Amino acid sequence: MCKDKKNAPIAVIDSGVGGISVLSELLRIMPHESYIYFADSKNAPYGVKTRDEVLAIMLENTKILLGEGAKAIVVACNTATSAAVRVMREKYPSLPIVGIEPAIKPAALVCEHPTVVVMATPLTLKEEKFKNLMDRFASDEEIIPLACPGLMEIIESGQTDGEVVDAYVRDVFAPLGDKKIDAVVLGCTHYPFVKKTLEKFLGDNVVILDGAAGTAREAKRRIEAAGLLCESDDHRIEYLFTKENDDKEELCKRLLSQLK
Repeated sequence: MCKDKKNAPIAVIDSGVGGISVLSELLRIMPHESYIYFADSKNAPYGVKTRDEVLAIMLENTKILLGEGAKAIVVACNTATSAAVRVMREKYPSLPIVGIEPAIKPAALVCEHPTVVVMATPLTLKEEKFKNLMDRFASDEEIIPLACPGLMEIIESGQTDGEVVDAYVRDVFAPLGDKKIDAVVLGCTHYPFVKKTLEKFLGDNVVILDGAAGTAREAKRRIEAAGLLCESDDHRIEYLFTKENDDKEELCKRLLSQLK
């Protein structure tokens, strides 16, 4: 295996800043790797596009990232994972490609027959893969899908706490009333950035889970299996945005430091 290939960067792709939550976990378990954070802001949001449109976008983005020298790709977006990862793997069988999956399975283990709320964008909740995942565990737990329209956009604007976020969380959970909740699954990579507000609102007895840690572990497993783990300490993070004059690099860096 070429040493330069091992020292090449891992690409993390999302349509916005949400994938920073996955990048944070990747840095935690693979701190010596270099990374390209690729925010496809020109095509954001993916959730309003058809599956075929998202697939075409992701295949084009894969070409761009391979041109940037990426040795692996982590798709840090539920919509893009569902629409494109299988085809990406078929097209590039030697390239480690990892998608994200909501943490519904670990949520099923927090207690016996738990009540689990799955927070996600309205469109994500309609995706067949997402519904199949929820249906798989529905016999062991009560799963309550909770659509969160607009929350991603609030976070994209840089608001991760304060009055706007407090009011949003209060309003979106209001229909559940006093229902006892055992776990909350964050079904969008943006949502970990409001975790502190959720913890404050839900209390200490509710477990909050997201798919970032599992995605990072799977990425390391695939990269290691391909013999591509980094051999250098000269690591770096590069930010790429597809929209001209996008000024979100500082927001990405702030969000990344917020999760450390």
